[in-house]
Amino acid sequence: MTEIQQAPVHALLTDGTTVRIRQASPGDHDAVLQLYEAMSPENLRLRFFSLSPVSAGQAAARATAPGRPEHRTLIAEQDGRLVGLAEYDGPSGSATVDMALAVADDWHHRGVATLLLEHLADAARSAGITAFTADALAENHEVLKVFHDLGLHVTRRFDGPEVRCVVELTEDENYLRAVETRGSLAEVASLRPVLRPGSVAVIGAGRKPGSVGRAVLRNIRSGGFAGRLFAVHPEASTLCEVHAYPSVAALPHVPDLAVVAVPAAAVPGVAEECGTAGVRALLVVSAGLDSHQSAALREACHRHGMRLVGPNCLGLANTEENVRLDATFAARHPGPGTAGVAVQSGGVGIALLDGLARLGIGVSSFVSLGDKYDTSGNDLLQWWESDGRTDLALLHLESFGNPRAFSRTARRVARRMPVLTVDAGRSEAGRRAAASHTAAAATPTMTRQALFTQAGVTATRTIGELLDTAALLHAQPLPTGTRVAVVSNAGGVGVLAADACTEAGLNVPTLGTDLTDELLDLLPQGASATNPVDVTAAAGEEQLRACVARLARHRAVDAVLVALVPTAVAAATGDDLVRALTEPHGPLAGPVLAVLPAQAARVELLKAEGGTTLPAYAVAEDAARALSHAAARAAWLSRPPGTMPELSGVDAQEAGRIVASYLEENPEGGWPDPQTTGALLDCYGIPQLPWAWARDEDEAVTAAERLAGPDGQVVMKAYWPGLLHKSEQHAVHLDLRGPAQVRAAHRDLVTRFGDLLTGVVVQPLADRGTELFAGVVQDDVFGPLVVFGLGGTATELLADHAGRLAPLSDRDVHDLITSPRCAPLLFGYRGAPAADLPALEQLLHRLSRLACDLPQLAEADLNPVLAGPHGVHALDVRIRLVPRHTNDPYLRRLR
Repeated sequence: MTEIQQAPVHALLTDGTTVRIRQASPGDHDAVLQLYEAMSPENLRLRFFSLSPVSAGQAAARATAPGRPEHRTLIAEQDGRLVGLAEYDGPSGSATVDMALAVADDWHHRGVATLLLEHLADAARSAGITAFTADALAENHEVLKVFHDLGLHVTRRFDGPEVRCVVELTEDENYLRAVETRGSLAEVASLRPVLRPGSVAVIGAGRKPGSVGRAVLRNIRSGGFAGRLFAVHPEASTLCEVHAYPSVAALPHVPDLAVVAVPAAAVPGVAEECGTAGVRALLVVSAGLDSHQSAALREACHRHGMRLVGPNCLGLANTEENVRLDATFAARHPGPGTAGVAVQSGGVGIALLDGLARLGIGVSSFVSLGDKYDTSGNDLLQWWESDGRTDLALLHLESFGNPRAFSRTARRVARRMPVLTVDAGRSEAGRRAAASHTAAAATPTMTRQALFTQAGVTATRTIGELLDTAALLHAQPLPTGTRVAVVSNAGGVGVLAADACTEAGLNVPTLGTDLTDELLDLLPQGASATNPVDVTAAAGEEQLRACVARLARHRAVDAVLVALVPTAVAAATGDDLVRALTEPHGPLAGPVLAVLPAQAARVELLKAEGGTTLPAYAVAEDAARALSHAAARAAWLSRPPGTMPELSGVDAQEAGRIVASYLEENPEGGWPDPQTTGALLDCYGIPQLPWAWARDEDEAVTAAERLAGPDGQVVMKAYWPGLLHKSEQHAVHLDLRGPAQVRAAHRDLVTRFGDLLTGVVVQPLADRGTELFAGVVQDDVFGPLVVFGLGGTATELLADHAGRLAPLSDRDVHDLITSPRCAPLLFGYRGAPAADLPALEQLLHRLSRLACDLPQLAEADLNPVLAGPHGVHALDVRIRLVPRHTNDPYLRRLR
């Protein structure tokens, strides 16, 4: 059992209050004793089963005793006051320990005990503890409910007036869902003073019209803020017709939200002043804070329990009728609506707000996250999920503080509303010399795309593309597939639109004979209806309307894209072809969208009868990409959420021991030898081709005689620490038959590599099959990424890979196997035998489990993995281990 010291963290209670959680020390004795002595007699009896004053003193001494691996006490404090504690204690080396709780009387029912237990369980897991035991009086319903609601597996055994509870600490999906639900409730509660403040103070609104603070104050006032508004200025008495006070302490009412627009050097002092006064949240638009000022700002917000937006941001807005808050320095007030917007860049925020305004899509709330010291995109997703107004979420995130928590939140929210993002930071400049095939394949783009794909987030490449897609998702139903009917009044325009659809991954199918005949009966002489449908320039308004209506209701296609150019024919007859698209078409099987090359704007929403809107694009490629995103969202929604399969034959404890032993001998980490690598894979049941380790020529011959297959052939591979690509070094001998060839091959390796060579690996010649590649790379931010694709010596050259973030669900594994271009080879391409897909799925699941269990696994390369009809085997494996302890990404804590 190993004691791991953890730094203090701040986390949110159910009501949104911030508490600090840290390990107790001997210096906390008096505070712990005071906690017990202040408890009511009834709560003391429930805690100690008696009213003996000796019990409190003994408990305080035990809780604050010097640390040892089998004992840990965590305390929760708020503004310096100890409000709760949780501890475990047990015999040395035991995997099961006793646990106890205590919460101050006036802090009950706020989630203190549950939050402490989550953190105590995390500390216990890190120390190798697998279960808590706790004794309670059967009448102590509150503490029994705490245990029950944790989400962990709990068993109870009643013995007279007492009950003994056993809490198993294994994290599973039920536990993660419970933690997620508690975290969401706490996050939303903590953001109410940010987005629904009853009062706001602007600090730093200068007298000059050009100051940022003055612009924010003016926008709040002119936007019709429904609450109380104050200004803070050391000299002015009135600013923008708002009464000003010399300091925060002088305000007649403590504001919920303070907007800070002072020079960077003054920000920490203002934050401290606000916290002392009881302000609940800060919006810091000031920029240019150095590291010391940043640390002081964070510390003040944590210590006083204030949520923070910014610094270095545009501001925030909430258009709810009972709020009407525009605390930004944007040029125009955002219009009310149902789109939630969160951005890191103020410039991107202005562009999105302007674009949404042009489209007539209003905003429910807008938050410029800036440098994102605290409030994040994850927080905003949870707010929009619960605010009762938002039905479209738009994000621009340049960084992720906790991608795995974001992924869980996003995939839950994305089932209720579209979540769109601009995939910023796609370049590979941050990834330097790759040490393995996996590291070379796992680009930043692949990692981010894996996150978005698994979470159901619609990732676009530009702001324009995001607005194109938002317009379609806001205005039209989702398509049920990728089949598109292209309709045009000019053949060339229709061909270009069909090309755009195909290039965007959509399908432009040939229409059936019956449908084609129906359309031709509706259209002028000379029309073509095979798809694209060319209605010709002679088509009138009624003919176009009838054609589009028939296609939009027909199940042969999933969407209708209509490309129209203005013609003299339509002008002469008074027909308005665009009007034909905006009038009701009856029940639609899918979306209808227009391409109008003569249109000035990139995208517009055309008002249709009945309150609906039709998205119209100036360029067919924009329309096709938007439709492709909509089809991808529909496909994601149609598939049930993935599940994590149970894996038999996994020995995570032995794997941990192997890793610890290796790192003890190699403190800087490195590439373990084949024996260690093979032992690790055996712990997870990952199949390998039989092999033997040989230190000299005689051992190589003996191994070859034992391992040779029916044809008598073996393979010999050189090994030394740091050998990366054996083929490039010509460190592999194939098709060796008999002792003479084995000896000759070994002598060749010794001659060429000399003292570098520490041994060789001997294997039988593998059967035929598809050479694949599977690997893992640990990303410091995103966690483990599993990469899969075509293997062999050309794996990097062909770059036919896909990636998904671990842990992998059954759905993720399916996507991994089917995404690479080589996938048809696994399903029996041109009569070849299909690969053993269940075995391949198992290999990927086990590789994912290995990566999640062992954060010290920096890289893993299984290349090639041979997949054939009778099984899957890794022929060559390399892993790299580094000393690393990672925090549980799902443990509730603030930044």
